[in-house]
Amino acid sequence: MARKGNNSRNRRPNPATANRTARVGELIRRILAEELEYLDDERLTMVSITDVDVDRELHKAVIWFTTLDGDEDPEITEAFEELRGQLRKAVSSQARLRQTPLLEFRADITLRSAQRIEELLANDDRPPVPDLPADGEDRGEEA
Repeated sequence: MARKGNNSRNRRPNPATANRTARVGELIRRILAEELEYLDDERLTMVSITDVDVDRELHKAVIWFTTLDGDEDPEITEAFEELRGQLRKAVSSQARLRQTPLLEFRADITLRSAQRIEELLANDDRPPVPDLPADGEDRGEEA
């Protein structure tokens, strides 16, 4: 007979686990950023590691990268795929973890999206919307 309340879906997230995954993610980001400096691959010269998301079990790490020239070049993803083993070995040797997470590389389009939104807002020709009065102010309406 199963114990009542032992369902993992009913558990609240453990803040200590969230803190640990954030620390491990930052450690992996620093290690990979340093390794990128020493790699002799021209496809990765203008690449920057922006963030690393690690799952709770520390089994998988998603590495978010961006390029300084703004290209989402498939060659960059291909280069990361080719060097995945070498980069994982670097993480393994420099991080003190029982198990090295599997590395998955994804392009981070957040910066490009933010730039596009700023461009759209800067080129907006509509007149600005007037501020609404606060609740206590007179709205020019009669009761």
